[in-house]
Amino acid sequence: MEITNVMEYQAIAKQKLPKMVYDYYASGAEDEWTLNENREAFSRILFRPRILIDVSKIDMSTTVLGFKISMPIMIAPTAMQKMAHPDGEYATARAASAANTIMTLSSWATSSVEEVASTGPGIRFFQLYVYKDRKVVEQLVRRAERAGFKAIALTVDTPRLGRREADIKNRFVLPPHLSLKNFEGLDLGKMDQAADSGLASYVAGQIDRTLSWKDVKWLQTITSLPILVKGVVTAEDTRLAVANGAAGIIVSNHGARQLDYVPATISALEEVVTAARGQLPVFLDGGVRRGTDVFKALALGAAGIFIGRPVVFSLAAAGEAGVSNVLKMLRDEFELTMALSGCTCLADITRNHIVTESDKLTAMPSRL
Repeated sequence: MEITNVMEYQAIAKQKLPKMVYDYYASGAEDEWTLNENREAFSRILFRPRILIDVSKIDMSTTVLGFKISMPIMIAPTAMQKMAHPDGEYATARAASAANTIMTLSSWATSSVEEVASTGPGIRFFQLYVYKDRKVVEQLVRRAERAGFKAIALTVDTPRLGRREADIKNRFVLPPHLSLKNFEGLDLGKMDQAADSGLASYVAGQIDRTLSWKDVKWLQTITSLPILVKGVVTAEDTRLAVANGAAGIIVSNHGARQLDYVPATISALEEVVTAARGQLPVFLDGGVRRGTDVFKALALGAAGIFIGRPVVFSLAAAGEAGVSNVLKMLRDEFELTMALSGCTCLADITRNHIVTESDKLTAMPSRL
């Protein structure tokens, strides 16, 4: 079967993967309202394309935290990729590097920071969960630094794990032949069977619920790496991120896996961008499945986007070639969207190129 878009990998992954694994990757929290809304909200944003512009040459390259990449499409951290394919994070790292873009490695990867670094050169960020034992955190950050990782993406929306009912039904647990490789030597690499979700029990036991802004400051004392705050969806928290010296913000609702009924990330984006006032770059994570989605995010002020589920689904379907194909398809669609909108470089993409629902409301002439 010829794959023509990113979404088609999900059905293949569903056929190939054990139910417990597929459900873990695919499901959201509770009613999954936000899971659906992450996609739906994109569909309510329309284009205002400009015409008769020379689009024979299009430049999609950009710079993220000083690193030049080929396009504003990067890879989000997704846990336990070896459940999808034996090559797991190795394949994802190679595909990202080949596409000249950034991969973010999850704390809960099934390959360690050193193993991922061994795949060869590439710009990589490390996603961090803060454990109750701060020595563990310190050790992990140092290892990521030594392995050549360029930034820390601190996940801030997970003091407790969201209620993912599929994982509870399936009694989700990391398959016995795999471990959370970054924690293997610390006796934190295994996940025990539990009465509900093994991962939820693991998080309750290990992850620090006291995490606060002072810990962002603490992280800055143990590393010189820039710290991206991942999981911001409001103006208030954006201002606090700026005040606390964050290097950037990732607007994220954790793939709709934490608090249900938060807005789609594309709906929260403009509020965050406005509050950031250009003081730090704002990225978007969640729901991106088309090049048109990438354009919409950039038009609303994002400096780039991260994709999560398309990576694990394509990995399950076709390994490294699948991930490479997802990056290529999104890149090609994005390039086409730019051309048909009359944009030849990322700086050309403006707020005037789109119309959102709120624009429609404010633009309505008064009927009184």
